[in-house]
Amino acid sequence: MRLAIFDLDGTLVDRTGAFAHAITTLSSDHGYGPEIEQWLLTELADHAERGDFDRLRATFPVRESADHLWRVYIDRMASAVRCRPDVLDSLAGLKEAGWSIGVATNGASDIQRAKIRAAGLSDLIDGIAASGDIDVRKPDARLFELAAARCGTQLTPGDWMTGDNPETDIVGGHHAGLRTIWVRDRPWPDGLLTPHHTVDDVIDAVDLLLAETTG
Repeated sequence: MRLAIFDLDGTLVDRTGAFAHAITTLSSDHGYGPEIEQWLLTELADHAERGDFDRLRATFPVRESADHLWRVYIDRMASAVRCRPDVLDSLAGLKEAGWSIGVATNGASDIQRAKIRAAGLSDLIDGIAASGDIDVRKPDARLFELAAARCGTQLTPGDWMTGDNPETDIVGGHHAGLRTIWVRDRPWPDGLLTPHHTVDDVIDAVDLLLAETTG
């Protein structure tokens, strides 16, 4: 069985839109003004974890506990995150073609799994490795290895990594011995190892993998 590992945020789901909605609703629900909302939008822009809300409480006179705010943030993100129906259909076709599908994602375990469930991806993914599981982050090869293990296998030279981040997904995938597909969303940085393929949409990446199946 061939293994296809995917990044989550920015590849399978739209974190950017969900994040803006989650922060806006969290701030509105708790009566936070624009200063706190902007702090959250800035400080949590790349990734969020429970400790960020400890920092929020150290910066502003917020009544709610960090645990409460983290739970609310997870709920708001899960309610806002989306995986496009055509992406879900594409992944279903990949599974039907005999591929095992893994996810290697930077982020806290609870929020990443909540997003996967809410986006309708749970039944399509064989194994999930979040950086919070073992306290390492992509591009560390151990996260890709964990994703393979969660899929009941180990990395082999014929396996693939697909993601939108040049450093964490593509260079990290290279260093883990994987072939890589970059879902382009920014200029490619100078001096980095280049991906095996570049596409504009994750569906195009799946089509390349399906071509590998029949090729």
